[in-house]
Amino acid sequence: HKDLFAPMVVKAVKSLDDGGSLDDIMSLIAIKQIPGGDVRQSFLVKGVAFKKTFSYAGFEQMTKKFKNPKVLLLNVELELKSEKENAEVRISDPEQYQSIVDAEWQVIYSKLDACVDCGANIVLSKLPIGDLATQYFADRGLFCAGRVEDGDIKRVAKATGGTVQTSTNGLSDGVLGTCGEFEEKQVGDERFNVFIECPVSQTSTIVLRGGSEQFIAESERSVHDALMVVKRSLKSRAVVAGGGAVEMEVAKFLKEHALTIQGKGQLIVSAFAKALEVVPRQLCENAGFDSTDILSALRRKHAQDEDGKWYGVDINNGGICDTFDAGVWEPSDNKSNSLAAAAEAACVILSIDETVVNPKSQDPGAATGMMPGQDMGGQKPLSNMMGGAMDAVNAANGGSRSGNFGNGVSWMKGRGGG
Repeated sequence: HKDLFAPMVVKAVKSLDDGGSLDDIMSLIAIKQIPGGDVRQSFLVKGVAFKKTFSYAGFEQMTKKFKNPKVLLLNVELELKSEKENAEVRISDPEQYQSIVDAEWQVIYSKLDACVDCGANIVLSKLPIGDLATQYFADRGLFCAGRVEDGDIKRVAKATGGTVQTSTNGLSDGVLGTCGEFEEKQVGDERFNVFIECPVSQTSTIVLRGGSEQFIAESERSVHDALMVVKRSLKSRAVVAGGGAVEMEVAKFLKEHALTIQGKGQLIVSAFAKALEVVPRQLCENAGFDSTDILSALRRKHAQDEDGKWYGVDINNGGICDTFDAGVWEPSDNKSNSLAAAAEAACVILSIDETVVNPKSQDPGAATGMMPGQDMGGQKPLSNMMGGAMDAVNAANGGSRSGNFGNGVSWMKGRGGG
């Protein structure tokens, strides 16, 4: 499915590169997983898309689609709740109790009025938006969503140009974001809130579909790897051919250079060149091809053909091909770092000239598996028990007290004759 996912990944990363936010790729590009459907139903949203959050009664009456809406982002709880701290209120008249209740309602209504008066069409909050606020906004033609994840609300802020507010006091048009179109639409069994045509077109959302959660999880890992490769390619601004082509070309130069070295250094360089051929060999084995024939063809191509430096393993047809023309590329920085890291790891291993081995214990109790000073409960060591049995048998037969013991049991000449 590379014809489907490759353009998605490139478009998403290119939008970040054009805006100079390539280092924020993990926070600005979201990958959402929706089980069900076909993998070809996956799509890219040039904006922000997140799953519909928990909603209260009255949510069905809300407007689900807006053109050029104003978006208010909050970190405020819009829910009528009792006071968290213990408080004691003394009243002299029962009618005063109603004033206390009215004050609690006035607090929540003042927050809701502030959200409506600022001109917002969409209200999103990281904290809960209760049933009272939901019905209040629905009656006035607004859309609201509470308990929005922190990463999603940050992407909305980045895309729409809004600012997350921690209070409803002093709301102005300057803190509101906007987008070309907002819609809540059905995707599989889930409903998604989608913001598209945003003024800051850096954020993107890749929605993955698939028949099972395991398949979608594997697709998510593959897309993540692709995002990182494209990011590294844009940062390094240089690519090389993959499929083992670079390793074979470097190995050829090292073999030629080894012939100019006298002494043991020639063996070291030759061994390094041979080690590089492990990469194309492993690619052949993973694809189920005969690695011996393909490596022989690669050596001949790189050695005899001046235009054969980009030839590597052809995974599709089984053989060799120009992997650069085939579009099998790798960032040059990644390849340089891989060679450097491999060489450093080998040097570290070779620098170990001695291994630490637990020495044989000199404690007499170690032979019996007992800790020093541990009581054996009146039992004799196994070696003494065997030695006593053999001595008793030999003495009864009139022989010397010596005999053939099992492995690990020895006797000293002179004990009891002989």
